[in-house]
Amino acid sequence: MTNWDNARFFLAVARTGTLRGAATRLGVDQATVGRRIALLEEALSARLFLRTPTMYVLTSAGEALIAPAEAMEQAVHQIERRIVGMDDQLCGTIRIATTDTLGRRFVVPAIAKLRAAHRGIDVVCVTSPDIANLTRREADIAIRTLRPESPDLIVRRLGQLESGIYASRAYLAARGEPSEGGAFEGHDLVMYQQPLVPSMWDALCGEPTQRGRVAFQTSSTMMLFEAAIAGLGVTELPCFRADSEPELVRVMRDRRDCFDVWLVAHADLYKTARIQAFIEAIAREFEQAP
Repeated sequence: MTNWDNARFFLAVARTGTLRGAATRLGVDQATVGRRIALLEEALSARLFLRTPTMYVLTSAGEALIAPAEAMEQAVHQIERRIVGMDDQLCGTIRIATTDTLGRRFVVPAIAKLRAAHRGIDVVCVTSPDIANLTRREADIAIRTLRPESPDLIVRRLGQLESGIYASRAYLAARGEPSEGGAFEGHDLVMYQQPLVPSMWDALCGEPTQRGRVAFQTSSTMMLFEAAIAGLGVTELPCFRADSEPELVRVMRDRRDCFDVWLVAHADLYKTARIQAFIEAIAREFEQAP
């Protein structure tokens, strides 16, 4: 392997398993990916992938190439972070990763105020249940509820929020209100898929769930809200948004949980002017939250 351009094509195919997936990730056409892989194999005099009808599978030579290719990737990203980290101008692009719920209530208002004060700053906002990899520059900064442990990341606690148990007015009219200590007996539950939030399947805000019936599962917080509003069942939701939904009613008010919200940024980018400007704006949103 002679350069990073070769490595990125190789890694994209190795990670996605197809030329189409790699092309989408790299923003090029499928033929270009196939041609670059063929040229790389010719240069190395080794077959890196077995071509099956559905996937590209690494050969032993391809497997041996993963570690050095990823080392090149890390070196390139480190160069990018350090160069970007030297920028002290209030302009440029910020990539922000968050959830749709935090984005709606806190991140978008902060971005609006940031843009009003600094028109030269552009924002790319990615909302996903997945945790963005800041080391690989998938995002410059993340607002999330899980605190990472990586020493390369700077972590700041933005605030603590409360969650409660909610159901729609229509659901409660038809099924009645669940009673505390009843473990949701006779009630339908709306849940995150178990691999995403396994603790939710044991209890909602401390109320055991074993007697309830899981009627709906989702990977999306937005869909969790919509399912509850539609009357599909009882669920746990963040109060800052659920209390503003006219169709939702909080039940078992003595049952509650609290969770922290963290701002996460890579150390190489943390002190750039535009990142600091956003941090100031998002911190103010949390400080002013009721």
